[in-house]
Amino acid sequence: MAFRSSHRGPRSFAAAIVAALTLGSSMLGAGIAAPSALAGTKGDTVGPVEVSGSVRSDVSAPVRDLSGAAPSMSSDMAKKDKPLRPLPNRGNALNQPDGVLQASASAPSQPTAGIGFAGVGNGDYGFAPNAAPPDTNGAVGATQYVQWVNESFAVFNKSTGAIVAGFPKAGNSIWSGFGGGCQANNDGDPIVQYDKLANRWILTQFSVTTTPYLECVAVSTTSDATGTYNRYAFSYGTQFNDYPKLGVWPDGYYVSYNIFNGNTFAGSKVCALDRSAMLAGQAATQQCFQLSTSYGGLLPSDLDGTTPPPAGSPNYFMNFGANSLNLWKFHVDFANSANTTFTGPTNIPVAAFSAACGGGGTCIPQAGTKQRLDSLADRLMYRLAYRNFGDHEALVVNHSVAAGSSVGVRWYEVRSPNATPTVFQQGTYAPDATYRWMGSIAMDKAGDIALGYSGSSSTLHPFIAYAGRTAGDALGTLSAETIVKQGGGSQSGSGLSRWGDYSAMSVDPVDDCTFWYTNEYEKTTGAFNWSTWIASFKFPGCGASVANDFSIGANPTSLSLAPNTQGTSTISTAVTSGAAQTVSLSLTGLPTGAAASFSPTSVTAGASSTLTVNAGTAAPGTYTLSVTGTGTSATHSTSISLTVTGAAGAPGAPTLSATRGRLPGILLTWSVPASNGSPISVYNIYRSTTSGAETFLTSAAASSTSYRDTTTVSGRTYFYKITAVNASGEGPFSNEASAKAR
Repeated sequence: MAFRSSHRGPRSFAAAIVAALTLGSSMLGAGIAAPSALAGTKGDTVGPVEVSGSVRSDVSAPVRDLSGAAPSMSSDMAKKDKPLRPLPNRGNALNQPDGVLQASASAPSQPTAGIGFAGVGNGDYGFAPNAAPPDTNGAVGATQYVQWVNESFAVFNKSTGAIVAGFPKAGNSIWSGFGGGCQANNDGDPIVQYDKLANRWILTQFSVTTTPYLECVAVSTTSDATGTYNRYAFSYGTQFNDYPKLGVWPDGYYVSYNIFNGNTFAGSKVCALDRSAMLAGQAATQQCFQLSTSYGGLLPSDLDGTTPPPAGSPNYFMNFGANSLNLWKFHVDFANSANTTFTGPTNIPVAAFSAACGGGGTCIPQAGTKQRLDSLADRLMYRLAYRNFGDHEALVVNHSVAAGSSVGVRWYEVRSPNATPTVFQQGTYAPDATYRWMGSIAMDKAGDIALGYSGSSSTLHPFIAYAGRTAGDALGTLSAETIVKQGGGSQSGSGLSRWGDYSAMSVDPVDDCTFWYTNEYEKTTGAFNWSTWIASFKFPGCGASVANDFSIGANPTSLSLAPNTQGTSTISTAVTSGAAQTVSLSLTGLPTGAAASFSPTSVTAGASSTLTVNAGTAAPGTYTLSVTGTGTSATHSTSISLTVTGAAGAPGAPTLSATRGRLPGILLTWSVPASNGSPISVYNIYRSTTSGAETFLTSAAASSTSYRDTTTVSGRTYFYKITAVNASGEGPFSNEASAKAR
């Protein structure tokens, strides 16, 4: 974070305020409970919606032509130690064991290194730092990489790493000719974003040397970061809008701040900026909610990839509490602010942790100096990266936690944020005693995850590294780390503990596979002499050509049939990779005398067919039927066991009754007997006027269970019997039944 020397001094918090914070439910054991709504209502944690327009707006000249050189090696500008504004301690719960500690690198997948080059830093491109920490931030676009550090930014050719002529430039040069605090002040806390849905750049920093305090936002008019920008200034009056973080969403640019009134923490503020208006260069408004002091350090979700969230999805905000994450939903309506809502939080229990350095303090050791570095473990680290995979939505985020005697990076993948948010996987990366912190995390289109961070120890100078995992690796694990840049020195100076404030992991919008990471390091031991590095890498499997393939299965997988009976099995197919293809079905192994058919005979992978098998006159026994699916690029089979039972017999004896009824004649009714392996084809009815002397009268259809005999003489008694007939013959007589005809 950056601000002028007139705002020196860390913000302090009374112990009573810290003790009074609502921490949510704690999770004392290793188990994970279900998400829940925290106690309290919107009325006591979130203020009403605040609507305001930008105080200034215009369109810039091409940035490449704007003046405002960055500090040079010969600069005599005063060096500024940007003081830390800590947040209330929410994560130093119980110093409990970490249930998801990864004490060794176990994921086998290793990414492949791409290009690496110097970012803006000491001695590079004629630059000399005049502030610490650098607030290292960057993003990758279609053809360029833009990096912004306190208090300068630069544009690079992403193919070669070459810096564009005329850069680095001072941050406020973007607002040259704009007027007001955005032009006059170069206060930093920068964010660079690339809007992947619109192919535009978003560059922001705050103005806090003078009041009103402002957030200065510039949105490029093309995909060229050196071109013209639609420029805006949004005011927060006398509320100090510290640590701004921005996320891109289809319906807005969402921003979070930690608000301070004087030296007093006032809670987080979350805002939605009118993205559509800003892309068009029109007058734009923001809609904000002020949270209570119970909540700080919120991050907005930021879209990766070009698949937007489902229509109408809110933007998600998140922070952490005691052994938990908190999730809010921000829905904005720029046409009618009465419809705008900010709801939550939903409390999501996670594995137990303790925030690093006693809850966010200064404890990171370095080689060759007693000076320790800030952990910033009091907050989640930028970004809260969102991705829509079609069949699920995922958020990834990280923060720094105690890991035994050192510090590690706790990371999470949370799924179903708009339903019941679930921690799909989590881990604390601490494969050895080295301290790791200041992370940034992202996920590529294949579901691979990359985590970048700083590392340091009493025997190692601070270095830049990353570790990762593919979607197929064991959950909660990362690979062995890759050191991007090993520092040649440590940060010294009287009390100069400020480090990083944040770093940046982004995903290339062109292939949606290549990760780009930037962070700080020291070439030599000293003060205000930090350097930065920019590196790219990707997992080999991401974006690789995927063959079309499918699977096939049967349900049920066994049939038991008597002769001349039939049964069915559903043959299902599914796409396992690539695209769906036409699958033709065939059957082998059918015994002689049996028959089978598919309906339909071919399907598109993902659909099903019904296999009908008739045992016919097949000999009794067990047979293996093989169903084969033949596609354009693959062939697969599945098996069904067919058992043909012994020869069928004649049907059993029906149970017969005879009644006089109200109508002329006599009504006969009977039960359906066992068919004994062959369907009943007809019923034979026998009659006599003397018991035991019945002769054939007529036949009834196999579907019948009743017959009215109207060939009787009124008042005479008749005796009846009935038999069932199938392909094996006529079954035994039923019982005798009699009745007097009406």
